[in-house]
This record gives sequence, C-alpha cells and structure tokens, in this order.
Amino acid sequence: MATLKEKFVTTMGPMKERVQKLNKEFGETKVSDVNVGQVIGGARGIISMLWDCSLLDKFEGIRFRGFSIPELREKLPKAPGGSEPLPEGIFYLLLIGEIPTAADVAAITEEWQKRSTLPQYLIDTMNAVPKDTHPMTQFSLAILQLQKDSQFAQRYREKMPKTQYWDATFEDVMNLLAKLPNIAAYIYRRTYKGGKHIAPDLKLDWGGNMAHMLGITDNPSFKELMRLYLVIHSDHEGGNVSAHTTHLVGSALSDAYYSLSAGMNGLAGPLHGLANQEVLLWIMDLMKDLGGVPTKEQLEKYMWDTLNGGRVIPGYGHAVLRKTDPRYVAQREFALKHLPDYDLFKVVSLVYEVAPDVLTKQGKTKNPWPNVDAHSGVLLYHYGLVEFDFYTVCFGVSRAMGVLAQLIWDRALGLPIERPKSVTTEWLENFIKENPPAAK
Repeated sequence: MATLKEKFVTTMGPMKERVQKLNKEFGETKVSDVNVGQVIGGARGIISMLWDCSLLDKFEGIRFRGFSIPELREKLPKAPGGSEPLPEGIFYLLLIGEIPTAADVAAITEEWQKRSTLPQYLIDTMNAVPKDTHPMTQFSLAILQLQKDSQFAQRYREKMPKTQYWDATFEDVMNLLAKLPNIAAYIYRRTYKGGKHIAPDLKLDWGGNMAHMLGITDNPSFKELMRLYLVIHSDHEGGNVSAHTTHLVGSALSDAYYSLSAGMNGLAGPLHGLANQEVLLWIMDLMKDLGGVPTKEQLEKYMWDTLNGGRVIPGYGHAVLRKTDPRYVAQREFALKHLPDYDLFKVVSLVYEVAPDVLTKQGKTKNPWPNVDAHSGVLLYHYGLVEFDFYTVCFGVSRAMGVLAQLIWDRALGLPIERPKSVTTEWLENFIKENPPAAK
C-alpha cells in the first residue's frame, strides 16, 4: 500500500499543472471587486486566497474537498464499534482529496503514534510556565518550542531546492500533528488536575487517545464526541483568522511550527475562538435567572431583554452562512442520541426553536440561525470538561489539521509570499474625489 506521502506525490503534479495553467492563461481575469467598505471592514468577502481544502457556501455550509458533513459522517472510516468519523480520515481527505480506506486511516494512526512522544526539553519548558497561564498561551508556546526540531528550518539552512519545500513541510506537519493531543492533555492535566498525567493508549486513534489522556470520563461516548468535534472543526476555508494567519506566516517560508503557533494566537482572540464559551455562559445565566429550563414564553422574553439591552444572542449568526450551520446539526444529532434528557441540551434545543423567529422580527441580522458554537460547549460540559479556558485548545487541535494540510499544499504549489496593498485614509478620500460615485 502506498504511503500517505507517496499518495500526495501522485496528486501534487497534476494539481500544480492546473494552478500554473490558471495563472498563466487567466492571470488577468478579475474574480472580485473591492469597495471602500471592504477596505475598512476587514476585507470581508474579497476573493484573494487559494485554499483547496474546504469551501463555504452561504446556503449549504462547509464542504471538505466537496463532501458535506453528513456525507463525511457516513463515508469516513470509524473506530471499531463507533459511529463517528475518525479525525485521521478528515486529514487524509483534506490532504489527498479523496475518501480514505480504513487501511489508509490506520496507517496515519500508526504513523502519528510513532511521532507522538513529547521530548524532554518540551516537558521542561511546559513545567516552567506558571500553572495559571492561560491554556492557549501554553499551547502556542509548546508548539513554538518544538520549532527547534523543524526539518524545514534545518533543510532550508542546508540550501534544499525549492522543489523539496513541500517534503520538509510534510515531515514537520506530521511530527506536529502527532504531538498535539499529547500537548493538549499535558496542559489540561497540569493546569487543572494537579499534574497527574495519563499515558497514551496506543490501541486508540488520535481523537480517542486525546479523550483518554484528558482523563475526564471513561464513557466511550466522550471518545466519540471528541472524534466528531475534531472532524467538524478541522477547516472552514482560508479567510478566518487562524487559517489566514497560518497561511500568511507560512508564505514567508516560516516553518509549520512558527506558522501554527501564530495561527493559534489568532484563534485565542475573543472574536474567533471564545464564542462557544460565551454561549455556555449565556445559557447558564439564563437558567439561573429563570430558575431552570424555561418555557418558550419565558425564553422569548429573556431574548428580547437581551437584545433590547444592546447585547447579542451568542451562537447565532455567521459572517458567511445564511442557514443553520451543518456543524450545529451534527452536534445536535449527537446530543439527541447520547444526552437527550440533559437540561443544558434542552435549553439549547429551546433556543433553536425560539431564537430565529426573535432575531428575524428584530431585523438586524442577515442570518438568524445557529452556528457551530451554539452547541459545542454544552457537549463538552456534559462530559465533565468544565474548564472553559481549555475549550479553545480543543478547537486548536482540530483546526491544526486543516491549516497544516493546506500549508503542505502552499509549499507544493510554490505559492508566493503574501503582500496585499494598503492605503491611507487620505488616499481613499482623494480616490473618491477623483472617482466620484454615480448619483443614485
């Protein structure tokens, strides 16, 4: 059976030819217009990046290499006796572009297990950090500390040819992904469980092992949740902060460690990676204020009070999506199967019934439907993962698969350093004077 690297080589050549042909023959073809609002407003909606791993449709949701989340839950290999897809399978799909076999997934599991041991220098560094340091700070620091072993950095110093950039990046990515669950679990046990660490179980897959090493519960459905969570959070196009940051830093030929650490720093921002915590806090406050699971009437009034107080209903709305996030639906289906009588889930379900109508009546949102964050925190909390600050680390372990798969492709395709043009406020004002908009 061909190795993952060998399979990548067979896909790399034809893909590189496609991209070069597009650039050569249609390099001047316009795909996007840019207005002043986009320049000032965070480049929202500007088409300016190549990202083949996933594509987001505002009405359909995310597709990973053309496959929807329901299709992935059906088609990707699963653990023995399990019903949720294995994260190794989504990484294979993101990198190779096709659904893997069970043997393909088992080979990745075995390869990551071989590379998963944390070096002593990393453990020493992590132990030197104050325990009350935010888990995301510890996570980013640990990733960055591993950079001393970067094959890309070493081989670049040795003048490797550009045609080998992808190979060195591939090795760094495999080494890094292999260690992320161990790093995350080490941070969790050290920060919250008195440093009583749990050794990995080499009979388990990547996601199942992460659940095992966290040591929160022996419930097998928690391993299933972790597998599902890691799959559905793995990629979401290239324009979000963590993905774009990883791509941007990598475009300078910074290695995978520098690039992912930077991306995780972006993920730590409140506007990107903290939303599921905010949802959970809002639901808990709601239940406290209303004395438990509310009625629809109580909930509707509470929502209007929230909105009229100048606040938002967290977990609802999305920068791109205009329908219920399929990642939300996947988590809802998991909850209906494994925890249908859990009070927090009952409230999540009730919010799903009431919020879209309230938000539509308010008229201030283009998308009154729930996103992925409206559900994930409640699931983690149910199984005993109650330390909110750690939630973003779980998100980061997952998102690493998508951004690092794309980083390998960035180097394989020879994509250049990113360098958009910036302008001053005065430049914009002068441009408008010289190019006045047509009267309406």
